[in-house]
Amino acid sequence: MLRVPAVVAVFALLLLPLAGPAAAADGPVVKLSATQAGTGGSITATGTGWRPHTLLMLLVCGQATPSRGVIGGTNSCANGDGRAVTTDAQGAFGKELPVAEPPVPCPCVVHVATVTGARAEADAVLEVAGHPVAPLPAENTDGRLSILSDTRLTGSGSLLTWFGAPPSRTLVFTVGNSGTGTIKDPIFQVGSAHGVFAPQWDDRQWHGTLAPGKKAEVSLPVELSAGAHGDYTVSLKYDGKVLAEQPWGVSRPWGVTLFWLLLCVVVPAALFRIGMAVVDRVRPRRPGGASRSAHRRLPRPALRLPLSLPRSRTAEPPPSTPTLPWFTQDSVPGDPAGRLSAPHPDSPTSPTTPTRKGRPT
Repeated sequence: MLRVPAVVAVFALLLLPLAGPAAAADGPVVKLSATQAGTGGSITATGTGWRPHTLLMLLVCGQATPSRGVIGGTNSCANGDGRAVTTDAQGAFGKELPVAEPPVPCPCVVHVATVTGARAEADAVLEVAGHPVAPLPAENTDGRLSILSDTRLTGSGSLLTWFGAPPSRTLVFTVGNSGTGTIKDPIFQVGSAHGVFAPQWDDRQWHGTLAPGKKAEVSLPVELSAGAHGDYTVSLKYDGKVLAEQPWGVSRPWGVTLFWLLLCVVVPAALFRIGMAVVDRVRPRRPGGASRSAHRRLPRPALRLPLSLPRSRTAEPPPSTPTLPWFTQDSVPGDPAGRLSAPHPDSPTSPTTPTRKGRPT
């Protein structure tokens, strides 16, 4: 009989280490060092049960409770005084958070949510001393919307988008009414976030009526700013709760890059041409001649080379030939051509030609 309690005790010791992970599997938890603080003070927020190495955002939000969440979304939070923290390998964190007044009345909470990856959030009640308090808006229990299918983005870019026009898509999803009342013309909130920044929410109204137990396909337009590119996240929210998130990879507008490259080539070339024209205008003219620009405009005469050039003794002088020192051009009598060469007899029978030493007697 004593063996049964011993066996039970052994099993209890074996199952004791598994109690911690089982409790953490229930969901993320956040706790505060104080549940009441005044503006300008600070509190320490600690959490467990989060994914390891995950970036979290801590905000003080108004018009929120842990049961209903942040009704107005991040627009109801003091975003300027938020803090970011990364969980450790066990999914725990600890961060000091300044107490600031949210833009809406309390009840207030410290809202902790993941920035990237699968969405997870948790709230802890915080009373901000001196901040006004107002009752929460009545919750509509007649009709309740729920997402019945995965969201998807349809559409494609155009030539204008390639040159920096705002990218636009259509968010398509299927919703169902799980309540007991009819929902007419519901107003959704569509937000787009780039990187770790908070989404910018825009109201999108769907015109239609959804009876209890019915479903319908909803299409809502989504548009980014001009020149947007990179990884974006499109979020869908209804009645203060985020229903779905859809990633969106936007390609770079390469047309804008091509435009700037061409501009960097054309503008310097145009400035260079203008500068050269100004230099030609202000350059001083040469005395007795026209400017260089005028010379450039004059037609150049065509160069014609004759096939043969006739030689003429009268047109151009004959090439100079070396002469003997004892003869000159005018000392040779009877030379009709004025030759510079030495005299020679005209015929074999002619008398001897006198020389310069004397005349024949």
